[in-house]
Amino acid sequence: MTNELALRYGLNPHQQPARALLAGDDSPIAVRNGAPGYINLLDALSSWQLVRELRAVLGLPAGASFKHVSPAGAAVGLPIEDGLARAYQVDAGELSPVACAYVRARGGDLVSAYGDIAAVSDRVDASLAAVLKREVSDGIIAPGYDDEALAVLSAKKGGKYLVIEADPDYVPPATERRELFGVELEQPADHAPITTDLLTNVVTSETTFPADAQRDLLIATIALRYTQSNSVCVAADGQVIGLGAGQQSRIHCTRLACAKADRWMLQQHPRMLDLPFKKELRRPDRFTAREQVIAYAELSEPERVHLAAQMDSPLEPLSAEERRDWIARYDNSLSHDAFIPFRDNIDRAQASAVCYVLQPGGSIADEGVAEAANEYGMTMAFSGLRLFRH
Repeated sequence: MTNELALRYGLNPHQQPARALLAGDDSPIAVRNGAPGYINLLDALSSWQLVRELRAVLGLPAGASFKHVSPAGAAVGLPIEDGLARAYQVDAGELSPVACAYVRARGGDLVSAYGDIAAVSDRVDASLAAVLKREVSDGIIAPGYDDEALAVLSAKKGGKYLVIEADPDYVPPATERRELFGVELEQPADHAPITTDLLTNVVTSETTFPADAQRDLLIATIALRYTQSNSVCVAADGQVIGLGAGQQSRIHCTRLACAKADRWMLQQHPRMLDLPFKKELRRPDRFTAREQVIAYAELSEPERVHLAAQMDSPLEPLSAEERRDWIARYDNSLSHDAFIPFRDNIDRAQASAVCYVLQPGGSIADEGVAEAANEYGMTMAFSGLRLFRH
């Protein structure tokens, strides 16, 4: 038996009608509120798989923030320290573990997460519902909802907020199919295990992956499984802090991921936490303005004028030396979804405090890439596992 779920429209509003076909009693999802669109479902189904895998591998509540079929962020539910709580503008004392997981996931890229599909591995409680109530988000997928949480979420966006319940026991088919331009493609689903076994083939002079680095490399690598390729992911403190996705050139993925990681680190600088925003500036606009301050050297003159108008006093951007000194405080981890083809990726990564690297290996440039990692005192392992997604 096949059930049909009507969608608001396809990838674009002019692509109507659109529908999803669900396999009867074995359907992996149920819509509890709202009406999904085609992209909503793509994001929800991908993000649910990500958080479910993170939960299974690391044994902690997991969260993800998805936009356009790639994660803006992903994380596990570790406590949020004061500086990070100020950067995310949350009261960490009011957050449950599952709420911490989502707040961390969203906080990895607060600008990109605007209008996301949220996903969590655990039941949604009142704490997480209160977070989502104030955020600009289009929907959530989770394995269940407390009554109070469901009532709050069902009232969001004038009653149109999308709430999807996922069956945590659903086992997807071993074979996945896709039709494109009249051609049906078929392949085994990607269920290759992502565990610390991937870290055993160390190819650098430094051979140690501390426990935190192991955790963060697993988070980054699992996130890559559900990210449009090419992709590179930087992680720290139990969460994704920079993800470069969907680029044709691997160095551009690395630059994107590392630039985002830089912004994540620098947003916690005391001077960034104390920016003199005008009181009437909305919360999302504060996140955008802070990113502009961090990237001040790259702004056009009109952007600088607009930014200054959002402040109560003159701006004093961080100097290059201040930026370097602050970033040097961190020890970040980086994972690639395919082999690193040139050392330029390592050169860029070291400037963003990357100390630990996981990549499949298999390039003719492997030796030179390993030599570059040695120059910077990095620890790097070859996993032998490619994780392309298209």
